Amino acid sequence: MQALNAYVRRVPTWMVYLGLALPAPWLLYLGLTGGLGVEPIKALEHELGKWALWLLIAGLAITPLRKHAGINLLKFRRAIGLMAFYYVALHLLVWLVLDVQQPSQIWADIVKRPYITVGMGAFVLMIPLAITSSNRAIRALGSRWRQLHKVTYAVALLGALHFVMLVKGFQIEPILYMALIASLLALRLPRRGLYQRLA
Repeated sequence: MQALNAYVRRVPTWMVYLGLALPAPWLLYLGLTGGLGVEPIKALEHELGKWALWLLIAGLAITPLRKHAGINLLKFRRAIGLMAFYYVALHLLVWLVLDVQQPSQIWADIVKRPYITVGMGAFVLMIPLAITSSNRAIRALGSRWRQLHKVTYAVALLGALHFVMLVKGFQIEPILYMALIASLLALRLPRRGLYQRLA
């Protein structure tokens, strides 16, 4: 793992931002050229949302990977978190501008459709996380910054729940995402606390 970690340290963070940003314009291009099927707007929403969920999962995996496998990806955690917010914001923007299109309908959908309520809740919780992601905010908040950013756990759970509620009928993919997120969160529990909870 030392060789892998040494290689990771040489990778500039801007490459992670760039690499993670590129799928969004590619998906937009596919939507415009018929590459996303007969319902390109719905497909674009879906794909952007999945990218957001993948990145939330990747962010949650960083600490367990370091603790249990010795793989240190901490330098990329901020980039992954901000790019998750980027995809959630694009997912929401496509829904607002291309899907709903009627401002009067937006609030009605948020209130009447539980999966939209849950998804909007996750987005709202991500806003202060994105705002306080800078070094200046970390210094200003001190120990409170770490406590605030534990909200990421709730965001990931709400994102997975949004996906579970969105799909029609029983589908294994969203269930797997929810199980994976729950497992990554369980790995953060102190072992003694985990054993007490299971006893």
